[in-house]
Amino acid sequence: MSSPQDPSDPSDPLSPPAAARTDNLELKARLLLLFMLLLICGSALFVLYARGAFDATQRLVLVAEDSEGVVVGMDLTFSGFPIGRVQRIELAEDGKARILVDVASKDAHWLRTTSVFTLVKGIVGGTNIRAYTGVLTDPLLPDGAVRNVLQGDASAEIPKVIAAAKDLIENLNNLTGSSGSVGASLANLQTLTERLNGPGGALTVLLGSEAEAKKFSATLDRTNALLAKVDGMAAKADTQVFGEKGVMPETRATIVQLNAMLGEARGSLKRVDAVLQDAQAISANAKDATADLGALRADVEANLRKVEGLINDISRKWPFAKDAKDAEMKLP
Repeated sequence: MSSPQDPSDPSDPLSPPAAARTDNLELKARLLLLFMLLLICGSALFVLYARGAFDATQRLVLVAEDSEGVVVGMDLTFSGFPIGRVQRIELAEDGKARILVDVASKDAHWLRTTSVFTLVKGIVGGTNIRAYTGVLTDPLLPDGAVRNVLQGDASAEIPKVIAAAKDLIENLNNLTGSSGSVGASLANLQTLTERLNGPGGALTVLLGSEAEAKKFSATLDRTNALLAKVDGMAAKADTQVFGEKGVMPETRATIVQLNAMLGEARGSLKRVDAVLQDAQAISANAKDATADLGALRADVEANLRKVEGLINDISRKWPFAKDAKDAEMKLP
């Protein structure tokens, strides 16, 4: 049998120095656990403080048709910034959802009695609760206020959009089909293009047939030929009337002769007036005055016959006179 160990032996694990070290380790472990517990509690308190758990708040009750997509902890945003948080969701007696929101007192001044609240359910992403305030000078929203929420569900419009798209596609198929309006218009356009590229070109399209286009072209050719003849006749008439040997130069010469003969007639009439004055002054020599007056009268009549013959000659040569008998010259 082995002898009992000496308590003072250092190799004994149950010696007093080893027991002291074991007690120190236990104390350190307990202190470490306590420190970790304090660290966790401090972190939780800091997170709660950072999230405004200890801030003063006021209650806002939002009434919606349903609370689909709304969860506890969801933010109430104003201009993109969170100003409140959903604390509880209740079912009212009338079957509507009551969303209880706590709004921080420091941000409550953004909510007024005329503020509008919306609950939007997007196709992509979660549900959002937003507040809109148009006039910031309106009275503040009181604590415990109850407001209705305007709901908008984008996914609910998808069936309507699909039905509208289906109707649109059917209408497009009816329009672009062989018996549709667009198909008929394209067929008419093809026919029009073929006629434009045909022999008649645009005339066939305007007149309706190639035969009518040929008739129109023949009419244009005859019109051009007639215009050419008219141009030749006009040039010939211009030569005959205004040429060197035309009517106008001869008419000018005749008018010059007529002016000369009229001058002679005026001189004869002046002499007649002088003779008449002599006849009135000298009544005793009436026989001689009468003889002189007869001679002058014969001279005047001869000049008048010359003038009449000259006028008749002008009337025959003038191309625009209607009748030679219409020409009449009155002398004093």
